[in-house]
Amino acid sequence: MSSPPVIGFIGVGLMGHGMAKNIVTKGHRLVVFGHRNREPVEHLKSLGATEAKTARELAAQCDIVHLCVTGSPQVEANLRGPDGVIASNKQGLIVIDCSTSNPVSTLALGQELKAAGMTLVDAPLSRTPVEAEAGTLDTMVGCDDATFASIEPVLRCWAGNVVHLGPLGLGHKMKLINNFVAMGYAALFSEALAIARKAGLSVEQFHSVIGSGRMRSGFYDTFIQWSLLGNENAHKFTISNAHKDMRYLASMATEIGAVNNLQALVKNNFAAMEAAGQAERYVPMLADFVAQLNGLPPAATERKG
Repeated sequence: MSSPPVIGFIGVGLMGHGMAKNIVTKGHRLVVFGHRNREPVEHLKSLGATEAKTARELAAQCDIVHLCVTGSPQVEANLRGPDGVIASNKQGLIVIDCSTSNPVSTLALGQELKAAGMTLVDAPLSRTPVEAEAGTLDTMVGCDDATFASIEPVLRCWAGNVVHLGPLGLGHKMKLINNFVAMGYAALFSEALAIARKAGLSVEQFHSVIGSGRMRSGFYDTFIQWSLLGNENAHKFTISNAHKDMRYLASMATEIGAVNNLQALVKNNFAAMEAAGQAERYVPMLADFVAQLNGLPPAATERKG
């Protein structure tokens, strides 16, 4: 591996742009794969990155490739096929999947990359695009010890908290569990807020207790900003992504024979909102959807009043 390694990045969207920015501004040569949204690509190029036309072309130039895409179908599409990463035949390449992926797919892809002389690492993310820009994301990593030692300095370009869990697959398993806890909070806060409002309490009164007591958390702090202040940028994670993650966790639970009664209820909150045509709204807006189920208007009406 060259020193410093050449880094590739596929998926420079809400999270990936900030991560890639931190990589290139901290001294690494960066190659990006074109994104449907040209603005982040052009910004990264202005910082010194170059652009590849295919995943295969990108991989051929790199020592380490990051993937930060929607989920397993997109990861598989970028790795397999005539224009995929595997087709580059780049021996010794390390591929870091930062997406929230299905562990079953991750383990299968790990075997395919190993057969091609490459290594797959799962390093999914926690926190928001704000921390991605700041280079202070959390990441939970699955790979062998030697690979982790070689990639840790690169991970720390964009992550403030790096946890090595063990072999490939454990990162994505833990990420799904992490997101179950987070989306469980979202469902709980949304329903509690609707009940509070229906009982005659305002969002401000709700926040005056929850936001100053033991129930306060980092998740709550960003989640409540939509209902309390109308800040749609505090927690930019879509309903469609939340539903996808909960489907992956349900699949994992089925695979291992786990009982997941509560998780099924959490998942159905996001399934219902997506089915109602609101897939691209952000998770804190679940509070509006649950309010509507209770015959209440969005919390924004209280702010206007």
